[in-house]
Amino acid sequence: EVQLVESGGGLVQAGGSLRLSCAASGFTFDRYGIGWFRQAPGKEREGVLCVKQISTNDGTTYYANSVKGRFTISSDNAKNTVYLQMTSLKPEDTAVYFCAAGLVYSGCSMSWKARGQGTQVTVSS
Repeated sequence: EVQLVESGGGLVQAGGSLRLSCAASGFTFDRYGIGWFRQAPGKEREGVLCVKQISTNDGTTYYANSVKGRFTISSDNAKNTVYLQMTSLKPEDTAVYFCAAGLVYSGCSMSWKARGQGTQVTVSS
């Protein structure tokens, strides 16, 4: 069964940091594009950070303007896990964050092979 499971969300004060994890099972994520998305209540889903193929580290990573310089992606092949490191968090970063794996066309436009259920991130002011 192809599955992605996120963890690491929680409540943090503005200016703080969190690291979200996205553990893959049923497939090897490094062959796919990876995207991190978020959705806040009453707002449209936003592509936060997407990479066409994380194993190549060729610099083709898309960052939403709102997170540039604050969010980064990394991976642990041995654990088949991708991480979203979030720093200098702001109240407007509050949302449900989920990861997706699949084919990234450009930016965060992608077709999903799998997506996780999401993890809540709440940033207090």
